[in-house]
Amino acid sequence: MNRLDHMLQQLCPDGVEFKLVKDEYQRLKGTPITAAKMKEIESPNGDIRIFAGGKTVINAYEKDIPNANITRVPAVLVQSRGVIDVVYYDKPFTFKNEMWAYTHESKTAIKFLYYVLKSNIEKFREAASGTGSLPQISLKVTEDFMMPVPPLEVQQKIVHILDLFTELTAELTAELTARKKQYEYYVNRLFISDIPLEKWMTVGETVLSLKTGLNPRQNFKLNIGGQNPYITGKDIYNNSINVTDKTDLITNDDVILINRRAYLATNDVLFASTGTGTVGRMAVIDYYDNSWAVSETIFCLKPKLDIINPYYLMYSLYTQSAKNQFVPKISKGSVPHLKVQDLLGVKIPVPSLKEQERIVRFIRQFDTLCNDPTNGLPAEIKARQKQYEYYRDRLLSFKKK
Repeated sequence: MNRLDHMLQQLCPDGVEFKLVKDEYQRLKGTPITAAKMKEIESPNGDIRIFAGGKTVINAYEKDIPNANITRVPAVLVQSRGVIDVVYYDKPFTFKNEMWAYTHESKTAIKFLYYVLKSNIEKFREAASGTGSLPQISLKVTEDFMMPVPPLEVQQKIVHILDLFTELTAELTAELTARKKQYEYYVNRLFISDIPLEKWMTVGETVLSLKTGLNPRQNFKLNIGGQNPYITGKDIYNNSINVTDKTDLITNDDVILINRRAYLATNDVLFASTGTGTVGRMAVIDYYDNSWAVSETIFCLKPKLDIINPYYLMYSLYTQSAKNQFVPKISKGSVPHLKVQDLLGVKIPVPSLKEQERIVRFIRQFDTLCNDPTNGLPAEIKARQKQYEYYRDRLLSFKKK
């Protein structure tokens, strides 16, 4: 930073110019293409990437793209509808013409624009019209955005610093991906048991009971004066219960009411039974203090502790063998759902408690590394992301000339 400060003092002691994006960068247009056509021309080996809005990205061959308008220079793509974001891309690509892109004769300037727009993405999202899943920004939002334009030498130094942070985060993310694959391998490998299949036990045989919480629509109201978390499938991830500012809240009386049915306790295994992308999420209650409760979409499994370790039960249900039994039975309606009997009927190997504990100790080491938001790789990635955002905001703050 000292070198950059010195550079700024030398090259622009009175501040830097601010210009409209449209006056500094060349705007590029995309390709008119329908969703149906994209499905028709999609090819994994295609050499042209097509950004189609939201998270939809496909590859195709240029010869198959009608009215192709291919960008062959480094550019910053503005995703303007649904998922509002900016993307830097330096290989041949095109995009649906509801979006737009910018380029510049200097590659450094393009990357600098990317970091400037990325640092202001929340402002753009706030300027979006529409609600729900399809917010949209107009061309004017970025065209008339006033951005700092320091000397190219300064831009180059800032881009270099921010690229280093980005590369470090990418390396950590790749490491996390590799460890998760290793974790999944061992979860399945360690549960290959010598116990004959006919002597495996059903989940129902390993638990005292399966309870659920209560539906608020019929029993109480959410977020009305309460401070106690109301846990649903969206709050269970990374094998843990995660209370955030998006977690619904209930009163003490609501917790008491719910627990007359759920009867939550330490060592219970929670299993999300309902929801797109949430069915099958699990967590073990390490300690329960009656300060929170669960929805009717959460199965509360009470293990027979003289037969099965709670963590062993959870990990066994993550194996491919278990998933092959219950995943096909998840309803395919608008809200996916697994029935109680379909979970209780899943068969799992149940070795001695000593062997279970050995397996659990080994897998929890990987679990912590891959999923723990306070100690593992996710925590390291989060810390690096915060560090990157801090320096990005600091590096992109200039005195106006």
